[in-house]
Formats: sequence, structure tokens, C-alpha cells
Amino acid sequence: MDLKPILLKAESDFNNAVSALNINEVKAKYLGKKSFLGELMQKMKDFTPEERKEYGKLANDFKVALEVLYEKALKRVNDMEIEKRLTENKLDITLPGLNFNQGTIHPLTKITREIEDLFLALGYEIKEGPEVEIDEYNFEKLNLPKNHPARDMHDSFYIDAHRLLRTHTSPVQVRTMLESQSNELKIICPGKTYRRDLDDATHSHQFMQIEGLVIGPNINMANLKGTLDLLAKTIFGQDREIRLRPSYFPFTEPSVELDVSCQCQKQGCPICKYTGFIEILGAGIVNKKVFAMCGLDPEKVQGFAFGLGVERIAMLKYKMNNLRHFYTNDLRFLKQFKGGL
Repeated sequence: MDLKPILLKAESDFNNAVSALNINEVKAKYLGKKSFLGELMQKMKDFTPEERKEYGKLANDFKVALEVLYEKALKRVNDMEIEKRLTENKLDITLPGLNFNQGTIHPLTKITREIEDLFLALGYEIKEGPEVEIDEYNFEKLNLPKNHPARDMHDSFYIDAHRLLRTHTSPVQVRTMLESQSNELKIICPGKTYRRDLDDATHSHQFMQIEGLVIGPNINMANLKGTLDLLAKTIFGQDREIRLRPSYFPFTEPSVELDVSCQCQKQGCPICKYTGFIEILGAGIVNKKVFAMCGLDPEKVQGFAFGLGVERIAMLKYKMNNLRHFYTNDLRFLKQFKGGL
């Protein structure tokens, strides 16, 4: 059986194919089940053993030759396609390179670092503690007894009867006083805190706090006021005024709320509810009971403490009306805070 004419015809068909689709059509014609080769392989069972051996070798050589033609044609068409793409889409090497997106500091981190830098310059230390805290440090040693409303299971994330997610960073102050037993101390305690608040525009079950503690032999309310005045002016501007209002906290006595003058220059606006001032933090002179429970002699030391919510400060500074923007990872929002610390 002479298969050379069929092979020549196949070569011609492969050479005339101008696309991968055409080549596969030619392949099916010569190598498919209904091709000449396919029919020959099906009839092989009717041959004698001697004929089968002869025609088997012939069919196999024919198949190999066709596959070589197929691979050669496919490579030719692929090379043509690549050449076409390179011609049509020439790379202009004079164009500028790609701009890679650069991240930026999160606004809450910016505020935290700004406050940390201020107090580091004043000689404070930065102290951190565990977010899973024991009840004794989170409440009891801060003059919050067992029956205090703040210890309600519905207000805090309790893990068991003695452990919970800290509701403030005050336990770091307790731990520091217990460990150092020093009569002179200046620390700030930044970190995450947790309470069972429903998430809305002004509340979150997780939020950032920065608390400060100063202990010394002659610490008084004047020292606290001067520190808070400097803090407010550093964050909001030198033109801002502060005022202290009496308040109540179990761990300080006396206690105050710090208000800072509004951006409306005390003329009254919706932001300050037409009062001219905005509340930003709580503070006070450390309660003597707290010193006693932390192993310090309340007759020999005095001190002041304060605590602020980073989200609240950021919302006031950046004129925001929704706390949730800090946690949605929306790049349109975060890109507004490029640069900084």
C-alpha cells in the first residue's frame, strides 16, 4: 500500500492552514477516527498475522509523519500569531514606568503616634499590657467592687468568671504600679479595649484608648490641667481653649471632664451642640484607695490620671461623623491621610 500521495496531500493541507482552528481541522481529517488512518486501524483485525505486522508498521510510520506535520504547522501558526501581536502592540520604552500604590498610616495610628511623641518628649514611658485581663486588675484594684454596674456581664466580654477582654487600659497602670512599687511614675498606656456596645456611627465593640498616669510627691490638679491643656493644643491647635467640669469616676477623686473649644470659635454650631465646647476625655486625681490596693502609701504619694478614646479624638480632628469609617478598609477614605508620622 502506497501512502506517499496521501502524506503529500496532508503536507499541503497543513501548509495552507492559516490558524490553529484550520490546523486542528486538518488533523481531524488525517488523524481522526473517521480518517483514512482510522479506517485502516479498524480493518487491521481482518488481516492475517503477517499482513497485520506489515500494515501495522506502515500505519505507525504514517501516523508519526502526520504528527510531525501537525506539530510543525502548529508551531508556524503560533509563531505567526506572536509576530502579529508584537507588530501590532509595540512597546514604547520611552513611556514612564508603572506607579506602584504606596500605603499610608491609618488615621488612628497617626493620632496615637502624635500623642505618644508628645508624652515621650515630656519624659513619659509607654507601657502595654494584655488584652485578656483578670477581673482583679480590670475592676477591683481600680475601686470598682463586685457589685459595681460596670462589672455587669452584659456590659463586658467575659471569658469566664475571672477573665475578660479589658474594658479600658487602666489595668496596665495597675500592673505597672504593682511591679515597680515606685513613688515616681510617668506612663501612658495605649491599646485596644472592648465593651458590649452596639456598633453604630458613634459606638463600637472595639476601640482604642490612651490613658496616662503620673505619680509623685507633690502632684496636684494644677499639674493635671497644664498637661491636658498642652495635650489639647498639640492635637487641635494652639488657638484652642480648655475647661474642666466636675465629674465622677471610681478610680479618681476629684474627677473632671475635659472640654476643648470647638472649631466654630465658641460661636455655637451643630458639632458642639451650640455650647462652644466639646468633651474629649475624663481625668482626675488618683483615688487613695487605688494607691493602697496597688501597694503604694497614699499618704506619701499623689498622682493624676486621664483617659481618652483615640477614635473620638480622630473624629473631632478630621471632622468625621461616622466611627465605622475607621474599620471598613475603604481606600477612598484611607487615601485622605497620606503622609504623616
